Amino acid sequence: MPVLTHLTPEKDAGAIRRSGIRAASAGYGTPRGVFCMPILPDNFATHQWLRERKRRGQRTMVAVDFRLRSDEPAWLGRHGRRHTEIIVDGAVGMLMETADPRGFEIIIPRPIRSEEILRIRTPRQVVGWRYKPDAHGVRPCPCRVCLPKGTIKSSRTRLRLDPSGDLY
Repeated sequence: MPVLTHLTPEKDAGAIRRSGIRAASAGYGTPRGVFCMPILPDNFATHQWLRERKRRGQRTMVAVDFRLRSDEPAWLGRHGRRHTEIIVDGAVGMLMETADPRGFEIIIPRPIRSEEILRIRTPRQVVGWRYKPDAHGVRPCPCRVCLPKGTIKSSRTRLRLDPSGDLY
């Protein structure tokens, strides 16, 4: 029975402890469910989504560890790409064998009950990547879709990359 972890804002920890994790939809063609990663020997790969999740303004994220049966259905894929339906045990095995698991996500297509939760813990808050894996050295896109209004330093970045303002 694999142990998986879900990253969520610290303010939601009490509600999750009482009621479990509800299934959500991120849109963009991803299936509805609970986004998670298996607890792997590589701490970076396990908590790779932490900094990306913190970009939305949350100061502290917590990791909710839970255990599922090996034959549970799941979706596996890289962020922004098509996901394939697989069982949890197969998804964990594929991620353990993958040379570069950055950008992968597992989606459990149902809510996680509070009885399935093992613990809620606070991981180090500086682990992970922002924007996308291998984003260092790549010029960000200054359009309003990729760099929405109201995000941290968005107007400064847009002015630096596109002083004429033609993209918006």
